[in-house]
Amino acid sequence: MGILFIFIYLFIVFTVIEINTSIFIATGLDRTVARFQVISMLTGTGFTTGESELIIDHPVRRKLGAFLILFGAFSLAVIISAISKLLEDTFYTMEIAYAAGGLLVLVFILRAPKVQALMTGKLKSEMKENYELADLPISDVLLMDEDDEVREIAIKEDSQYADMTFDEIVDADDDIMLLFIKRGEINIRNKAYNTKLEPGDKLILYGNNPKIEEKFEDA
Repeated sequence: MGILFIFIYLFIVFTVIEINTSIFIATGLDRTVARFQVISMLTGTGFTTGESELIIDHPVRRKLGAFLILFGAFSLAVIISAISKLLEDTFYTMEIAYAAGGLLVLVFILRAPKVQALMTGKLKSEMKENYELADLPISDVLLMDEDDEVREIAIKEDSQYADMTFDEIVDADDDIMLLFIKRGEINIRNKAYNTKLEPGDKLILYGNNPKIEEKFEDA
């Protein structure tokens, strides 16, 4: 019975991974990224990739991450305890099997397209109502369409854009905004559009990515 208990509990861990993956997807993460980060947090592996910032910079994902870390620590203790009692007959195998079955049903419910759409709308609505814009990642605040992007463009020594202003490079209808110019340790914002660009400057742009690529193809 002890071995059966361990397999059932591992099945529960799997369903918890799938449930949380579905919720992370509803917050806007790609499925492969979501599953990898869920497993990383659940096992306490602690991969410090750029993708991990998608979790810690997002208030809802951060809460889910805290649950996964705690559940992972608890699960490790349960499995170790189960292994140490393999010769005992006090396992509640049927009860834990019912719990596993309930979680499996929940996995299929959460992965249904209609439920995913409902969760996505609900989570986005909650984010707008309960969190300040400053708490949200750039992707949730600025990137409304799939072509939207925030880009950094460097002005090189031989750049054709040196000694030009942003207004001279970009037309008013180009759907590109200059957020600020990073010049060494200085960030130029209030006069950014009329400031002559210098080699070494970095332009922080927001707008239509294909248009940015077209306008700054030599940068």
